[in-house]
Amino acid sequence: MLRKIIHIDMDAFYASVEQRDHPELRGKPVAVGGSGNRGVVAAASYEARRFGVRSAMPSVTAKRRCPDLVFVKARFEVYQSVSRQIRAIFHEYTDLVEPLSLDEAYLDVTENKIGMPSGTIIAEQIRQKIRDQTQLTASAGVSFNKFIAKIASDINKPNGIKVITPAEADAFLEALPIEKFHGIGKVTAEKMRRMGVSNGAQLKALSEIDLVKRFGKVGRFYYKIVRARDERPVNPNRIRKSIGAERTFSENVDTLEGMREKIASIIQRVYDYMEKTDNYGRTLTLKMKTPDFQIISRSKTYVREIREREAFVKACDELLVANWSEAGAVRLLGVAVSNLLKDHTEEGIQLELDFDA
Repeated sequence: MLRKIIHIDMDAFYASVEQRDHPELRGKPVAVGGSGNRGVVAAASYEARRFGVRSAMPSVTAKRRCPDLVFVKARFEVYQSVSRQIRAIFHEYTDLVEPLSLDEAYLDVTENKIGMPSGTIIAEQIRQKIRDQTQLTASAGVSFNKFIAKIASDINKPNGIKVITPAEADAFLEALPIEKFHGIGKVTAEKMRRMGVSNGAQLKALSEIDLVKRFGKVGRFYYKIVRARDERPVNPNRIRKSIGAERTFSENVDTLEGMREKIASIIQRVYDYMEKTDNYGRTLTLKMKTPDFQIISRSKTYVREIREREAFVKACDELLVANWSEAGAVRLLGVAVSNLLKDHTEEGIQLELDFDA
């Protein structure tokens, strides 16, 4: 039996909450985050996104792109409260809810609490209840597996829904631009385009052996997803044992200052996730990959969780300073946090960062 999977993604969640609670911000470009020289955008309203403002962007850059940008401080306790409201709505329909963050989740409604055979109708009901109860909008993707549902939820944003049936999946994926495939990053997409692969149909023409030769083990993943194969279940009982992010660079970095510059946004992304989930860790791990693909990993464990942003940034910097020379030059840097305050039973969460161009 084919599953009925819904991916719900709130629209510009943090910024939308701020515009809801502060009517004077409605219709204006809003960024949640710090406005100082070292500030980072945690979220941007759609009005700001039209100027190219994005999450994880330095606030200085965001202000340059959008001079009228209004910065507001994050209120994670409010976002968490709204997130709980939204999850309560999900559980009115199914207990198979897999949260990915405060503002998105997968739901398996193949068998549901209201006996509704249509996943599309359930998705519409959920979106309407979210609107009624929180005055916020959500977008939804509905399909027969998680991979396609995730892609679908982005197609008609904001405040939209996209349904992709099994009969439509092949044509949809074949026409999809390669950079729209969830799991194919910017650098990989550019590499594929240089190979003459710009859409799903061209990716599908490559054999599994060829993809593995060109991309390693992840080539098997590409082979499966372009054929709409994704057997992952919606798992409501994941436990996160680590939180991490990493970035691969288009050119090797061989100086301490260069590495500091590159790792700054990675550190901010990891800390922002810990802060918004109120889940901090005691063990920091620095990951470095050398130009010859050697992986160097160094960790340090503290007596208690690191909660303050400045302390976290300093601890990461100290770990880098103490170990960068061992690598000499790097093509990848990553930061991970473990020994978390809250156990959330997956091995860890890897935050998405765009690869360097």
